[in-house]
Amino acid sequence: MSSSKVFYALGDFCQNTIFLLYDNIGHIFNYSCIVLGFFGLFYWLRRQKNFNDQAEKNPNQLK
Repeated sequence: MSSSKVFYALGDFCQNTIFLLYDNIGHIFNYSCIVLGFFGLFYWLRRQKNFNDQAEKNPNQLK
């Protein structure tokens, strides 16, 4: 048995496993990443607004 047969078998196994996982998960992972990204964006924007409000109240800060 040559090494190419081993590598092709390993590649086929990995490819089938990945497609099996993708078919079962579907687009749930993609949608959850998008939702998590928007949640992080709005959280960061809210914190940035709080920092800007604090900077306006205290004019003695280094900017």
